[in-house]
Amino acid sequence: MTAPDAHLLIVDDDERIRALLARFLRKNGFMVSMARDAAQARRLLAGLEFDMIVLDVMMPGEDGLALTRDLRTRIQTPILLLTARGEIEDRITGLESGADDYLAKPFEPRELLLRIGAILRRVPAAEVVQPKFLTLGQLRYDTEKGELWQGDTPMRLTGTEAALLRRLAASRGQPVSRADLIEDLGRGNGDEAEGGERAIDVQMTRLRRKIEPDPREPRFLQTVRGTGYMLVVD
Repeated sequence: MTAPDAHLLIVDDDERIRALLARFLRKNGFMVSMARDAAQARRLLAGLEFDMIVLDVMMPGEDGLALTRDLRTRIQTPILLLTARGEIEDRITGLESGADDYLAKPFEPRELLLRIGAILRRVPAAEVVQPKFLTLGQLRYDTEKGELWQGDTPMRLTGTEAALLRRLAASRGQPVSRADLIEDLGRGNGDEAEGGERAIDVQMTRLRRKIEPDPREPRFLQTVRGTGYMLVVD
């Protein structure tokens, strides 16, 4: 399995660390989803399959060790634990909980990348078939070409609209924060992504007018309160 094939779930209660890890891993070709605690991680895992979980040990409530032990009774997804406690006993405890590896903070991002790659190489590659088309009511979206079609007629999208739809399609069924959308669109669309969250909201309004039967009651491009947006397909 190579980086572009892998979908990682980052679980950490520190928003800054989550954002930094997600940005770094995405720049290295991974698809990344994030959870702020064990409860949110469970919700994501209930509806999505991940290739690997990068999990902080020291979290309020249910910590990373307890979550790892519970997950190991149900799934075999590789787990890399992150913790500020790097003593040998802590490492042993982490591995005994069912984790595949254990990385002490602070760490070099390059080391994290190497450890993730090493773990993924040990996992037998599963055949994952990504749908070529996503159905949005009377429309269909070509995930390979990034094109939106109505019957045999292609619909015109601006560069920013196309980038926004492609990003949401890659994480369909799960929320994508405005911060992540700003980061992703900013790398490829220059000044169009400037203006922050307001600019994202404006672009979403325009995209809804092209996709939604009733833009005032969005069915496909849904707002996730307090987070961002989510693409829901038929």
